[in-house]
Amino acid sequence: MIATGTLAPDFELYSTLDQQLRLSELRGKKVILAFYPANWSPVCDDQMNLYNEMGKYFARHNAQLIGISVDSKWSHLAFCEHNKFHFPLLADFEPKGEVARLYEVYNDKTGECQRALYVLDEDGIIRWSYLSPVGINPGADGILNALEELDNVKSTNQ
Repeated sequence: MIATGTLAPDFELYSTLDQQLRLSELRGKKVILAFYPANWSPVCDDQMNLYNEMGKYFARHNAQLIGISVDSKWSHLAFCEHNKFHFPLLADFEPKGEVARLYEVYNDKTGECQRALYVLDEDGIIRWSYLSPVGINPGADGILNALEELDNVKSTNQ
């Protein structure tokens, strides 16, 4: 994984069938990048649904959650609509896994993203990361702790 303190590599991926999201457009907000193996799989389904429920807590920290997998934008559309997600899922589909490779979380053996989390500050600097075993839902505690720590550092520096 990319080291903390590093500027997160910029990228642009499809967030809907015809719109793309560029990471650098989110400067001024904290960003949670949640890489996951695949839509419709039991652990991924639970993880993304948990994060959807945690949305109001992430928003209190001025944080935007983004899910990323190598699934197509069509699969993401169905997965989002089925689960009523309130955050974007980005399709790292073609070239397959290009962004996951940039973030050093692509699994060449399975052809999927590893289950990995990054928290970026408002300037796009990686401030926290976590690589979870593929079959384990990492939950939201680490993310919330990282966001609270960023808020504490910010209030101390003001």
